[in-house]
Formats: sequence, structure tokens, C-alpha cells
Amino acid sequence: MDTLRAERIKLTSVQSPFWCLAVIVALGIGFAAMMGAVARSSMSLDDEAARFYLTPDIAATGVTGFGIMVLMILAALSVTSEYRFGVIRTTFIANPNRSLVLTVKSVLIGVIGAVITGVVGLIAVYIAKALAGPEAGRDLVLEGDTWRAIYGIPFYAFLAVFLAVGVGTLLRQSAGTIALLLLWPLLIESLFSLFGRVGREIQPFLPFANINNFLGMEQGVDFHWGPWGSLLYFALFTAIVFGVSLAVVGKRDA
Repeated sequence: MDTLRAERIKLTSVQSPFWCLAVIVALGIGFAAMMGAVARSSMSLDDEAARFYLTPDIAATGVTGFGIMVLMILAALSVTSEYRFGVIRTTFIANPNRSLVLTVKSVLIGVIGAVITGVVGLIAVYIAKALAGPEAGRDLVLEGDTWRAIYGIPFYAFLAVFLAVGVGTLLRQSAGTIALLLLWPLLIESLFSLFGRVGREIQPFLPFANINNFLGMEQGVDFHWGPWGSLLYFALFTAIVFGVSLAVVGKRDA
């Protein structure tokens, strides 16, 4: 509990976490409002194929596609900033159990991030539905597989925090960590589609492709397991990265 209290004080004593959470809310709600307005205006088109019908995963893209990236940046900076300013040495002197420190840090940010992103994702659906109107928003129904696109967001957010803390602990440098966490889902994984048959065989094993499959996003990839298998795969990948970071941090000089 003392470790948790210390991490909470460190997290709330600076302004950047509050700004990051505000950005997550703004991205989630703003993108949903924009998608709703675009979908509503597309209903005036005569060509049925050109009309844009919203689904829950599209309405929540502001959270899943961008907001969680901001959350990962926040989680990574919670580690790399301590290394940059030398605070990590004081932290490890106060609590020599380094694995406990990183785990508590990840749990604290992960729970906060999961709650915020889950609530914003749900609000985003209703905002998009209200602005899209009954016709364009006919598919914005939270039931069956479509409901997973929303209740799956907290799972994604919680695991993404552990992944970001693990990468930040391994690299110990803010710029490199942020660059990797942003380029990984946005660019690196998409490049595998350019390598033909070999790339298509690798794509089902990419971590962010799997978590997107769990959230119901269509990617044109033939996975070897279902949505819950993809969540398990992403969780296993995250556990490996985080586990390696715990092993390394115990051997390195702080």
C-alpha cells in the first residue's frame, strides 16, 4: 500500500497525466462526433454504395486508434521520466523490490486508463448515434459481437499500459520509447502486407493486429483463432515483454 500511495502521489503531482487523460476524452468524443456528422451527410447521396453507416468499432476509433496510444505514452513516460531525472534511484532505494514498483505503477495507470477509455468509448457510441441519425446509425447497436468493440476497450487499455511500461523500462529513453510505441501499430505492422505470402503468414501473429481482431475490426487477415484467442495472444505477448523488463531491471544499475 505504501508503494501504491507513492506511485499515486508521483502520478498526481504533475500536470501531464491530467492533460493526457483530457486528450483521450477529447479524441474519443471528438472523433465520434465527426464520424456521426459525416455519416449523416452521406445519407443525402443517391449512390447507396457511397453512403456511410456507422458501427460501434468505428464510432470508438478515437479511443482505440488514438486515445490508447496517448495512454501508452503516459505509461511509458511514468518510467522514462524517472530515469531521465534520476528519481528512479530514490524510488528503488525506498523500495528495493523493483518488480513490485513497476507492477504497482502499471496497475495504477492501467486501472485509471481502463476506466477512462471504457467510459469514453461507451459515450462515443451514443454521441455518434445521436449525430448520425436513425438511418446512418442503424448499425450502432450494442449487442452480440458488436458489443465486444466497447466492453473490450478496458481490456486493451489495461494490457497496453503494461506493454508500454515494459518497453519504457527496457529502453529507458523517452523519445525512442514513444517512437516505437507509435510506429509499431501505425506503421510497422502494416508493412507486413507488402511482403506477399510471407507477410500474410506473419500477420496473424502480430500483437496489435490480434487486439484489433478482438475488438471486431476488419483487417483482411486470416487468424488461426477467434477473438478471445486474439485477446489471449496479446495478453501473452504483453506478459512476455513485461516479464523481460522485470528481469532486466533487477540486474541493471538504476
